Amino acid sequence: MTYIEAIGLAAALLTTASFVPQAYKVYQTQKTEDLSLGMFLLFALGVFLWFIYGLLLKSLPIILANFITLLLTSYILFMKIKHG
Repeated sequence: MTYIEAIGLAAALLTTASFVPQAYKVYQTQKTEDLSLGMFLLFALGVFLWFIYGLLLKSLPIILANFITLLLTSYILFMKIKHG
């Protein structure tokens, strides 16, 4: 692993991990009224495009970070739409 990949993986870990507390809080409370639907929709679209970009570049840090972030964001979005 190159130092560039290590930096990418560290960044991926930190940015992806930042969504875990929010997803966990939504899971525990089932409350999403304070979350912006528009922000999460735009964010999910951006993360999806980053994921596609990572696939095209065959960049493991970009692929992993955005796949996991997309899963977490999709869960939060699902709950936001479900609970309004």
